Amino acid sequence: SAQEKDLGVITHSSLLWNEQIKTSVSKANQMICWVVRNLINRNVNVMLSIYKALIRPHLEYCVQLWNPVATHGNWAIVLELESVQRRFTRLIDEVGTLPYSRRLEILNLTTLAERRIRGDLIEAFKATSGLTEYGPGLFKSSRSGRNLVSSNRCCKSVTKVRNLQCSFLPERVIPFWNKLPQEVKNSTTVLSFKMGL
Repeated sequence: SAQEKDLGVITHSSLLWNEQIKTSVSKANQMICWVVRNLINRNVNVMLSIYKALIRPHLEYCVQLWNPVATHGNWAIVLELESVQRRFTRLIDEVGTLPYSRRLEILNLTTLAERRIRGDLIEAFKATSGLTEYGPGLFKSSRSGRNLVSSNRCCKSVTKVRNLQCSFLPERVIPFWNKLPQEVKNSTTVLSFKMGL
């Protein structure tokens, strides 16, 4: 078959993650409907707890594997994921009528795209620091050791294969990692790295 489900992640033979993302969005929307049907109290604390425990995990399960890169052709998928959080925050009493950016500010949330980037950076830190078993060959460092570089530098042409390679974690995280201050990259623990982000 063209697709396979393993550990809850739908992998397609084309290495595109559209089905996985649609499934994640669908499950999260089903949970929102369940909340709307069964919950009377919609104050900020209750709704935030429900969102973080029941809805957001559907949108972030194994996200380092299927995170859509914000490039031409992917914006619809990125916005579809974001629409789940946008929709849920509209249901919260006292903030539901405010603009989305203001709702996020009041609720102390970030966009899901920002969370995915942060997750990528944390995963890259763990791998480059030797805190995971899969790290040594996954990322390629520059000669100075301060930045990450692409392992596919010689292949600058735009092809389907190159586009797929750019969507995987080792390539996707490079521009964000290289913009981090050196003291953050040199953190000694995951907690100190998270605090520096």
